[in-house]
Amino acid sequence: MQEIAILLGIGTVAGVLSGFVGVGGGIVIVPALVYMLGFSQFQAQGTSLFVLSMPVVALALYNYAKAGNVNWKFGLVVAGAFVMGGFIGSKLALKLPEAWVKIIFGAIMAYVAAKMLWSGFQGISHHES
Repeated sequence: MQEIAILLGIGTVAGVLSGFVGVGGGIVIVPALVYMLGFSQFQAQGTSLFVLSMPVVALALYNYAKAGNVNWKFGLVVAGAFVMGGFIGSKLALKLPEAWVKIIFGAIMAYVAAKMLWSGFQGISHHES
């Protein structure tokens, strides 16, 4: 029962963040499964990809589409490339030691976080000027 509660919490947080800022799988689900439920990095990534293969974002997409905030043409192009990239990336990841995949994963998250924070702070300072 405790595992179910943890999984429901992970799913809820990932869903809210996905709808709010467009993230969820890699940033929430993977680390939560690794650190809260003891998954290996590869198990967490595979489970996150399974979740993302479901129509989990349909209602959030509906809200953004209704507001006119979806570029369908660009989205289809990115989705097609995402399919191939996901296949290639999974092949590469499974050839590396898990520790290296964790380091790469963490480095990418740290880099993206730093870029987003910097951009946000710049936006605030420009807005106040």
